[in-house]
Amino acid sequence: MHALPLDSFIAIMIAYLFGSISSAIVVCKIMRLPDPRTQGSRNPGATNVLRIGGKKAAIITLIGDVLKGVIPVLAAKFYGFAPLSLSLITFAAFFGHLYPIFFRFEGGKGVATAGGCIMALAWPVGVALLVTWLLVAMVFRYSSLAALIAALAAPCYAWYFTNYDYTIMACAISALLIYRHKKNIQNLLAGKEDKIGKKKS
Repeated sequence: MHALPLDSFIAIMIAYLFGSISSAIVVCKIMRLPDPRTQGSRNPGATNVLRIGGKKAAIITLIGDVLKGVIPVLAAKFYGFAPLSLSLITFAAFFGHLYPIFFRFEGGKGVATAGGCIMALAWPVGVALLVTWLLVAMVFRYSSLAALIAALAAPCYAWYFTNYDYTIMACAISALLIYRHKKNIQNLLAGKEDKIGKKKS
């Protein structure tokens, strides 16, 4: 395996920093809402912002989370990085959302950012994941369950539509998504998980 060039390392770091911008925290601060890390599920993500701040705040948060995955990956593709570098840049943007350096490494679960990253990297995989998430969410009304099913499907879609490097990256993202949803898994098994649109008391 060849060593990564310097420009790849720089791009990976920029992607991580870009991903570290927490849309949920920024949106809640601007809209004078409670810090999402202290309310509801305590997760700085669009679903929790929906619970504590309503649809408008949640939509803005969702768009922000998606864009911070889309922008660095599209920029890297435009620059012409090789598949391995693109895979690492994609993962770095996603990882930044999970563990943001700007917010004491207290990040979200990464669903929207992962979707944005993958959509920008390989749109057939992104579309397949979006359809999977929407179908599960509409049928069962659980955002977490939809995310888990999509995460499990991601490596399969990547293997079918793309290449080895992208498939390995999809496996890493999938594993982290499932890990970050471990509490949701426990709640789903116990029948305690909140459905989409339900506010926490």
